[in-house]
Parts: sequence; structure tokens; C-alpha cells
Amino acid sequence: MALDDGAGLCARDVGVRAGSRHLLQGVGLRLAPGEVGAILGPNGAGKSTLLSVLAGLRAPDSGHVTLNGQAVTPALVHRLARHRAVLPQETAVAFDFCVHEVVALGRYPHHLQPSRDEAGIVQAAMQATGVAALAERHVGSLSGGERARVQLARVMAQIWEPLADGAPRWLLLDEPTAALDLRHQHETLATVQRWAREQGVGVLAVLHDPNLALRYADRAWVLDGGVLQASGPPARVLRPALLQRVWQVQASTVRAADGVPQLLIAASVPPTPGKDNNT
Repeated sequence: MALDDGAGLCARDVGVRAGSRHLLQGVGLRLAPGEVGAILGPNGAGKSTLLSVLAGLRAPDSGHVTLNGQAVTPALVHRLARHRAVLPQETAVAFDFCVHEVVALGRYPHHLQPSRDEAGIVQAAMQATGVAALAERHVGSLSGGERARVQLARVMAQIWEPLADGAPRWLLLDEPTAALDLRHQHETLATVQRWAREQGVGVLAVLHDPNLALRYADRAWVLDGGVLQASGPPARVLRPALLQRVWQVQASTVRAADGVPQLLIAASVPPTPGKDNNT
């Protein structure tokens, strides 16, 4: 089913319910190939739910999603695997594979039409995420942060090469920096940002740190209670007033030495009367 949303990743009026509870209400999003987008919000805001709908892993109760002009639904998700890779929050490995074996699993969607250099792709993906030196280690022996970088290499390997038909490639990441130390948070996002710029890959990541979004993202969407609160360029969206309203923290804007705006976040502010602060 071809729609009119072009080469982008687009959501229109997406709603998701769990019983009588609205997990998402009327959410819209548009991300172009070559852009890095960030979905932010407090715990329970609907970030992972939105990413799962955008990935085609969950059907919305209302609205629709398109990718490269084609409808995205769970029934059609198998068609996306060669140009869309998803990194979920939980990535348990059932068997104690070696690192290079886990990364090679990302190449499965291409087994009917393999690349001329499948082993080279696996090696390149491990180099890009800084885990090449761990190639022969068993995954069970790694730290949480090392395992996270191995899984990132796997999904990057999945869409490593441009497709013959020229269709844009997409990388959807659910909290890719959660298990990483400060250095590897920046290295990971710098890697996918560079990939977006150089390869035209569209990258969408769920993040918790607004400062990472300010530094690495082209567009940001802020959710709270399943409702889109703000969207646009991060420097325009992630302002102290929004952080106080959505996260209930005090913040002030400063500029880093390279000119990138960053937020100094201080103590929390009193809860907003009448708001469910556990959502």
C-alpha cells in the first residue's frame, strides 16, 4: 500500500490504548533520511510504545505510519528487515554466542541475497562500535555496556550496505545509551550521527538525556502522558520552561566550548497540582 509520505518515516495521528488507558494520543512525527531524531520524555511517557509502532512491531489503534511511502504494519514488518533495523531495550541472547556471531545475526535478512563481503561487513560494524577486540569473547562474559555496543553493531550490520534500489535505510534505537558510560554514550551517538550524515541513514533514538539530544539530534519530539508536548529542532524545543513543565526539574541553558547549547539541570521543582507524576 503506497501512501504519499515520500521517503521519510512518518506517523500521523497515532493513538494506542491499553484497556481504557491511552498510551499515545494523536502523535505525529516526520523524519527525513539522513536526519537524527530523538524521542524524549519522563518514564511512562509513551516513548518505547511510539518507537514500537514506528518500527511496525505494534499496530496503532488509530492513525497510521509510513516508511519510504509504504504503510508500516505488523503484518508487513518482514518486508522492512533489509532496510530498517530496530534495537529494543531488552536484547537477551539465548545462547552464549561469541561477539562476532551475534553481530553476524544481523545479516540474516540478507541470506537469500548475501553481500560479496559478509565477513567484512561484520568486521566493519564491530570496528564502528568499538567491539572488534572482543570478537572472540562470549557475550555472557561481557559487561552490560559492552553487550549494548555488540547489539548496536548487530543492527548496524543489518543495514550496512546501501540497497540496490536506492531505498533509504533506517535505524531505530530504544535507549541505546542506557547501559553506557559517559564516553561511550557520546561515541555511540557520534557514530550514528556520522552514519546519518555520510550514508543518508535515518536514525531515530529514544533518549533520556536532553543534552545528548541537543548535541546529536536534528529533531526532537517530547512526550508526556502519551501526548506530544513539543517537536522541532532540539535547541528550540528543549528549553528550561519545557523541562520544568514536563520533567519538573529546574534548568538553565549554557553553551559548550564548541557553541552547542547544553542544559544545567538542578533540583526538582514541586509537583504540578492535579498531575499524575508517576506516568
